[in-house]
Amino acid sequence: MVFLPSTIPSRMARTNLASSLQPGGDPGPVSVFIGVDTHRDFHVAVALSLQGSLLGEMHLPACMAGYEALLDWALELAEGRATSLLFGIEGTGCYGAGLSRHLQAAQCSVREMNRPNRQTRRQRGKDDAIDAEAAARSLLAGTATAVAKAGNADAEILRVLKSTRDSAVRCRTRAITQLKALLIVVPAELREALQHLDTAELVNRCLDRNEEVATSPLTAARLAMRTLAERIRHLEQELIVLGRQLDRITQAVAPGLRAAQGIGPDNAAALLIAAGDNPQRLRSEAAFAALCGASPIPASSGTRQRHRLNRGGNRQANCALFRIALNRLRWDPATKAYAERRTAEGKSKREILRCLKRFIAREVYRLLQAGSLRPAAMSA
Repeated sequence: MVFLPSTIPSRMARTNLASSLQPGGDPGPVSVFIGVDTHRDFHVAVALSLQGSLLGEMHLPACMAGYEALLDWALELAEGRATSLLFGIEGTGCYGAGLSRHLQAAQCSVREMNRPNRQTRRQRGKDDAIDAEAAARSLLAGTATAVAKAGNADAEILRVLKSTRDSAVRCRTRAITQLKALLIVVPAELREALQHLDTAELVNRCLDRNEEVATSPLTAARLAMRTLAERIRHLEQELIVLGRQLDRITQAVAPGLRAAQGIGPDNAAALLIAAGDNPQRLRSEAAFAALCGASPIPASSGTRQRHRLNRGGNRQANCALFRIALNRLRWDPATKAYAERRTAEGKSKREILRCLKRFIAREVYRLLQAGSLRPAAMSA
C-alpha cells in the first residue's frame, strides 16, 4: 500500500518543527518509528506507532523529491511534532546515504540499521515492506542504537579520496605483477636484458622503448611492456596527488591525531573515516574500540572464562591500529619497555599487539573527543 499524504506542511513550518530535534542525540519522547529499506532507484518506508501498530507504508523514489515527500509524510504522521520521529535506515553508507544526509540536515535523528535477522527472514519471508517494518520494530525494541554517520564534512572528503587512493595502489600492484609475469615468457633476448633490473629501473627501461606496431612476438612483447609501464607511471602520479591531499586535510582537521607517534596521513585518514563527521555519536572509548575491531569478545561457558579476538568492526581502522602498533614497537621506548615486560609475563607477540591496539584505540578516542578534531576546518 502506498501512502500519499493529503496535507503537507509548508517548508517554513516544517523547518521550525524539525529545528527542535538534535541530530544524532537523544530523540526525546518518540511516538513514530519509521524504518526504511533502501535501494538504488527507490526506497520503502514503514511507520509504526509507540504501541507497535502499523501507521502506513510509503514507496518513494531515491531522489530529493522523494526525500522531501518522506519527511512531509513522517511529520504528518507525527501530527507536526518533529521530536516524535525516529528513523532507522538500512545502508546509510550506500543506497541510503543520500536520504540519511537529507534527514540529518533537517535535524532528524537517524539510526543505522543492520540487515534483517536470518531466522526472522526464514519465518516471515522477505520483501521490501517486510524489511522496512523489521527496521522499524528494531527501533521500537531499542536494539538499533547506532547513530548514522553525518557524511557531510571532512571525514566524507577523506573517505572519497582514500578509497580512490587505495584502488590506485591495488591497480599499481596488479600492473607490476603482470609486467614481471610477462617478462618471464617474452623472447630470450628481451628477458635477458631486463630480468636483472628492479621494479623502478624496469619501468624506466620499458618507457624508453618506442614500439607502436606489433609485427612479431618480440615487438608485441615490447609494446605490451611499454603499455604496462605507462600505466604504472600514471598510477604513481595519482598516488602522489592523492597522498598530498590526505596529508593536507588530516593535518588541518586533526593536528593532535597527526602529532601522535606512528600516525601518518593514511592511518589518520582511516581512523577519522571510522569515527565519521560526528564522532560524538560514539558513546565511549570501548564503543570506538569495538568499531575498530580492537575489543575482546567474551567467549566464556560454564567454568571456562575466556575472551576471543573481535573479527568484526571497521577492518581498515583495525589495520591502521595494527600499523601504528608495529611502528611504536620499533621506535617508541615506552612501547618497547611494555612489550618486554609483557613478554616476561609469558605473553606472545600476537597477544601483545592485541593489547597495544586496544590501548591505541583508547588514545585515539580521547584525541578525537578532546578537541583535536575540527570538522569545520576544511569545509569553512
